Amino acid sequence: MLEGSEHPNSSAIAAFRAIVGDRWVMDEPAALVPYECDALFHLCERPMAVVLPADEEEVCKVLRYCAHHRIVVTPRGAGTSLSGGATPVMGSVVLGLNRLRSISILPEAGQALVGPGVRNVMVSEHAQAHGLFFAPDPSSQSACTVGGNVAENAGGVHCVKYGLTVNNVVGARLVDGSGSVLDLSGSSLDTPGFDFLSLITGSEGLLGLITEARLRLLPVPPKVRVLLAFFLTPRDTCDAVTSIISAGIVPAGLEVMDNASLIAADSYSPGLRLRTDAGGALLCELDGQSAEIESWTEQIKAIFKQHSLLELRQADDQHERLELWSARKNILPALLRTARDVYVADCVVPRRLLGEVLDRINQMAADASIEVVQSFHAGDGNLHSVLRYDSRIEGEEERAMKLADQIMALALEAGGSISGEHGIGTEKLHGMCWQFGADEIDIFAQIRKLFDPHSILNPGKAIPTLHRCAELGGMHIHEGQMPHPDLPRF
Repeated sequence: MLEGSEHPNSSAIAAFRAIVGDRWVMDEPAALVPYECDALFHLCERPMAVVLPADEEEVCKVLRYCAHHRIVVTPRGAGTSLSGGATPVMGSVVLGLNRLRSISILPEAGQALVGPGVRNVMVSEHAQAHGLFFAPDPSSQSACTVGGNVAENAGGVHCVKYGLTVNNVVGARLVDGSGSVLDLSGSSLDTPGFDFLSLITGSEGLLGLITEARLRLLPVPPKVRVLLAFFLTPRDTCDAVTSIISAGIVPAGLEVMDNASLIAADSYSPGLRLRTDAGGALLCELDGQSAEIESWTEQIKAIFKQHSLLELRQADDQHERLELWSARKNILPALLRTARDVYVADCVVPRRLLGEVLDRINQMAADASIEVVQSFHAGDGNLHSVLRYDSRIEGEEERAMKLADQIMALALEAGGSISGEHGIGTEKLHGMCWQFGADEIDIFAQIRKLFDPHSILNPGKAIPTLHRCAELGGMHIHEGQMPHPDLPRF
């Protein structure tokens, strides 16, 4: 509960049970353990209770009670967030939206109306019969939910051509911090007033809880081809990405894997026979009309030959395409199986600097004696540096976290951003103090207050207090200044 609350937990639990039913309120310690963290495993906190409403009305009632009694609320979808966005605050109530799973395909409009608890992959599965699909496809799409996708503005392998979640949501219903409903679902392409829809997409549960999303569906392309190219070095791999985009080709997906990624994926799926002797690999997916795909393929093959190509594989059949994509999507599960601890440093850099940034990260990793595995969305410069370490070894977690900060600072110095699609959560609060100035952070806080006047929604996430930034030394990056002066300059 928030400081000053006089309501004991038992009264709140009873009130929640009256709203959603006994079955859908959990407060036993063993039942709360799975809700102590999201996929940022090293940050854990046990909530007071978990409440699972069945519909928008119950969401409103729970939030009104929490607002009246100043009870902190931690929104949660599937818990796949990697930034601590769904990590509870002490004494908070986890409000899970998994039961809101309605889904309706509107083929004439090219849209889908879905509840926040619908898993990402289910949207395309339901739309497939109408020749449509939902473009955003995070690696966790078989588990992550649409509500979480909207809250984090999730991306995926196809974001280079089809955009992030924000580019594929056309409407939403939101319950704010006072328990009121804000309907942002319009039937026209544009509506008068401020663009609140873009504001809430990526707001990480600080402005309200999504209870329904209206999604844009796209026609399934008539032809799809996947190319898997192996290169001599990581720099060759990244330079091939730059050359493809410079040639005016916009693939549906461009994913880079370094040598460590290939080794991990090969150990997980040896039947793929990946080139573990390669310095890097590039997955390039093309979709569209057959004639243009053939033309692009010839251009891309010529580009690959200019960048120390070792081997090229091509897949047109759907089963074969999925096999090649599994090389990329199996990397994190493979690393989780073999590493004691992992940390994903998500950031964005300009595409033209991918090769140079990777070289510098590898040097910093060697200096820190921390293994870094690189597999990422190269099409939009979204790095996913996976740090492998063992927290049981004295000082190793500290070195890993320091390296993660250096990677984040390096991305800023290169003209990028501290996060691409994983969000800020609790993980990158200090990085917000590096990227934004005090005036900007104050504006963020004022906007939040409009939607959540009692500050009960996901406190301690995404927007740092100015006091916290002052404690960190006000490390706002400006005029080329670096928060870590020992880092190399561009």
